[in-house]
Amino acid sequence: MLKKVVQRSVDRHRDQLGDLDPVLKRIYLSRGIYTPKALDYSLKQLPSPSLLSGMETMVAALLAALKANKKILILADFDADGATSCAVAIKGLRLLGAQQVSYVVPNRFEYGYGLTPEIVALAAQSEPDIIITVDNGISSFEGVEAARKAGIQVLITDHHLPGMTLPAAQAIVNPNVEGDAFPSKALAGVGVIFYVLLALRAQLRAIHWFSEQQMIEPNLAQLLDLVALGTIADVVPLDYVNRILVFQGLSRIKSGHCCAGINSLIEISGRNPKTLSATDLGFAIGPRLNAAGRLDDMALGIECLLSSDPIESKQMAQQLDHLNKERKVIETQMKSSAMSILATLSDVEANATQSAVCLYDQQWHQGVIGILASRIKDKLNRPVIAFAKADHGYLKGSARSISEIHIRDVLNDIATENPQLLSKFGGHAMAAGLTIKACDFDLFTKAFIQRTQQFIADFDLTPEIYTDGQLTEDYLTLNFTELIAAAGPWGQKHPEPFFDGIFDVLQIRIVGERHLKLVLRLPLGGKLIDAIYFFVDKPESWLGVRQIKAVYKLDTNEFRGQRQLQFILQHIIKVT
Repeated sequence: MLKKVVQRSVDRHRDQLGDLDPVLKRIYLSRGIYTPKALDYSLKQLPSPSLLSGMETMVAALLAALKANKKILILADFDADGATSCAVAIKGLRLLGAQQVSYVVPNRFEYGYGLTPEIVALAAQSEPDIIITVDNGISSFEGVEAARKAGIQVLITDHHLPGMTLPAAQAIVNPNVEGDAFPSKALAGVGVIFYVLLALRAQLRAIHWFSEQQMIEPNLAQLLDLVALGTIADVVPLDYVNRILVFQGLSRIKSGHCCAGINSLIEISGRNPKTLSATDLGFAIGPRLNAAGRLDDMALGIECLLSSDPIESKQMAQQLDHLNKERKVIETQMKSSAMSILATLSDVEANATQSAVCLYDQQWHQGVIGILASRIKDKLNRPVIAFAKADHGYLKGSARSISEIHIRDVLNDIATENPQLLSKFGGHAMAAGLTIKACDFDLFTKAFIQRTQQFIADFDLTPEIYTDGQLTEDYLTLNFTELIAAAGPWGQKHPEPFFDGIFDVLQIRIVGERHLKLVLRLPLGGKLIDAIYFFVDKPESWLGVRQIKAVYKLDTNEFRGQRQLQFILQHIIKVT
């Protein structure tokens, strides 16, 4: 689909950044960074844990658990945020003196998401005193009640949007509950549990716990590599708090202070830990970790993160890599099927009245529908829900949305208007999950399209790709590329810089069936620039093109010890 190239706007009237490179300054200003303080990513800039509502009650419960040596069970979600949250909780509580900490993670195919009565029954077999949810729990009303009846306390740490009421847990920490004063509403699940540990350590310090237990007070910063990975992998907005957490985590990884599991995942993905970026966490490390929860059991991913043995963690990383390759094959097959389904529908790309798409194939894999929905959403620039067959006549759906539509609010509106239509739902603005009866697929699809149409009636659905303007040849250097990389971290709502320009095409060829390799040059320029464009539809149609308008990011290509500038193309338009 042809995209509209739009240069980011810049508010120069608020500029207090001082003497910076003018292009870098433009990048910062367009992302709402106006002062040097907003670029201070030291840990001392993190807001106080006490600002999170429910923290005092949470800490009191955990303190009592430590003093009484209670059995603590961590209940994790089955994605990368859940896995890192679980690892942070276990490692952190043990560092603070907990003697009996274990975990359970629901197999998505057997138990579904969150603290359900079924998973409580499974957990009860190990006779825990306390269940701590990480990255889930805010909608687990029945599960909390089942735990209470079983004599198990429940402490909820979550970041998902709550409903009108909250579960009757002993304590809840979630920055998104109504009235919470914490300045960041974008914390991932791993960020929430990290903050709980910070608050607990402060209380333990105040009561002289560490000296009484003859313990050295732990430096919880050693957990920040996990926090960074979970934050980036969950694609939460990189607001100021999250940028601090990610920056600090990346700094630890780059300096060699990293857990064995992440090191092994970095190695198996072919990345260099010394130059690792947030993009690498999101597109290389996170997917390999997620593959366990999508296709098998996230316990494999959690064990990899918990391992302190480099050999053991490498073996598990290899298994995760194998699962990720399997996931890619399944995804390719499902995408082909999805495009065939779309071809039988009206031309959604050209039809502005088609506001959203629901897709279903009984052969699709539950663990991959989220990725499929994301891929189709990117192609169509419309909200997409992909469904897969579940047990007992139900379908499980994974929704992905565009910036104009808050997908969880849409689902909530549908549930309000049609109380029997959705069995379960939850999520965020851009992503959500839901369960419906298979017999209601057509009815739900109609309701979903009608509701999204109300939201986007006034929007142009032509996809836009934003750039940070054009670069002169003087900026097409490795030095400037490294300056941009170091100016991050970049991520959701704080995007990595892209640039645009007209380029002469000196060479172009197809590599790996679906990729284009190019040699470019600015018109009237002298510098030759290597470029790569991944996953091109009909790559043969570009052979022979002589000039293009390109949207690109700067990258460093390392080959046989040599480093050179490379463009990674995001979008190209034929000029001649």
